[in-house]
Amino acid sequence: MSKAGALDLASGLGGKIDKTDVLSAVEKYEKYHVCYGGEEEARKSNYTDMVNKYYDLVTSFYEYGWGESFHFATRWNGESLRESIKRHEHFLALQLGLKPGQKVLDVGCGIGGPLREISRFSSTSITGLNNNEYQITRGKELNRNVGVDKTCNFVKADFMKLPFPENSFDAVYAIEATCHAPDAYGCYKEIYKVLKPGQCFAAYEWCMTDAFDPDNQEHQKIKAEIEIGDGLPDIRLTGKCLEALKQAGFEVIWEKDLAVDSPLPWYLPLDKSRISLSSFRLTAAGRFITRNLVKVLEYIGLAPAGSQRVQDFLEKAAVGLVEGGKKEIFTPMYFFLARKPLMEESQ
Repeated sequence: MSKAGALDLASGLGGKIDKTDVLSAVEKYEKYHVCYGGEEEARKSNYTDMVNKYYDLVTSFYEYGWGESFHFATRWNGESLRESIKRHEHFLALQLGLKPGQKVLDVGCGIGGPLREISRFSSTSITGLNNNEYQITRGKELNRNVGVDKTCNFVKADFMKLPFPENSFDAVYAIEATCHAPDAYGCYKEIYKVLKPGQCFAAYEWCMTDAFDPDNQEHQKIKAEIEIGDGLPDIRLTGKCLEALKQAGFEVIWEKDLAVDSPLPWYLPLDKSRISLSSFRLTAAGRFITRNLVKVLEYIGLAPAGSQRVQDFLEKAAVGLVEGGKKEIFTPMYFFLARKPLMEESQ
């Protein structure tokens, strides 16, 4: 790793949290999963604070290891991780049928990697919705760097209370983001309101599959590891997302767990048994180097106290994701395309 890369990672650790308060933030975040006894309802009622603390703590780790787009993707043999991520984003844009000049909403946009790629791919104007100030600040900087700051913007808001007039957008999408919502129906209903009649909402959702057994202790352990490591109040079954869409008023055009047909496993970047030069930082060796780098940076004071603990729960999350993928009880790419009926079709 270059000296510049190390300093970039160190400078971003903790996001907008004062560097002296990172350890406290880690402890408060962990309480949502540990000291509440793992109670799902406690996490749901405090989801805004929990998710904000999570992304303040992990965004720099994500960007360092994953790039600007924080999501998985189906992947072909011979395709790099970055190539697969771009294709995954283009696929979503094509399913939505985006046209130049359309006004699009990205719900839970992170630092805007997909937003920038989809905007340039489709010549659309995209608003990124995010409730995390650090990610928005970082996203605006990256937008300026590539010259999309005139057509793409960010709005700081909660996706359970969208601050837009009804029928505002020509299309809406979410990429592995609405899994943070405490209530799928409430989130989808908000999206339904701001989408124009006759237009579509597409998403990749994190879900437990039908193979998940809630009475299986190993399955529950994997689910819990993913939840604490990824800032989730609860991971829903695919059927619950489908049910919530219909309840919100959407017509589901098609839906499928795209992980099933992926030529290469979606969890491959996190699998410690693999060797990769194109995404070295995500391999076992790369993660070992990062873990020890963070340890050194924290020891000499360049990284705030608590950084190692963030790295630890991200490592546990990676283990949970790989195991969940191998056992086929979890998917990060349950895809659906849903349409808001025209006014005359509405009840």
